[in-house]
Amino acid sequence: MATQSPFQLFEAFLQKLPLPKVQPPVWAVDEVQRRLVSLLNHILLQEPEAQARLLRQKGRVVHVQWRFLAISLIATPAGLLDLAPPGTRTDLGLVLTEASPLVLMQQLLSGDKPAVRVEGDVQLAAEVNWLADHVRWELEEDLARLIGDVPAHALAEGARNLHLALRQFLAPQASSRAHQAPT
Repeated sequence: MATQSPFQLFEAFLQKLPLPKVQPPVWAVDEVQRRLVSLLNHILLQEPEAQARLLRQKGRVVHVQWRFLAISLIATPAGLLDLAPPGTRTDLGLVLTEASPLVLMQQLLSGDKPAVRVEGDVQLAAEVNWLADHVRWELEEDLARLIGDVPAHALAEGARNLHLALRQFLAPQASSRAHQAPT
């Protein structure tokens, strides 16, 4: 008899809760999106090749959506990103198809890419895929600027060990779910 994952139990519990569907205020969504764009640009500034690839796509708009959350990003003439003005024509639509936040987190923690429905320009989709595959945030380097090299390395090492432990914990559950899935 297969045991049920604590993630599955927690998700089933959450789905049964009669939570009201509350939308965050527009100003909060806008602020979170602007912070996300700032973070993405900070990461892109560390990768000249990524900036060069985005520069070739200047003015192109990518719309990313997961459930009710959505953001439209435009490539700037500087090879960075900005929020696309409302009503701008989308060149590429990316929709994350996994509805469960817990399953999505499991996929990301295990190093898998989530399933995405792609609609629009294939060449732009290839560039976005390259960015997803090759651009990484050097968090330890940024942390070292704030707290010093040794504490940053110690924190990063602890985070890597935690990530490895989570991957090892989630891997057997993901493979058992794959075997249980109907064919």
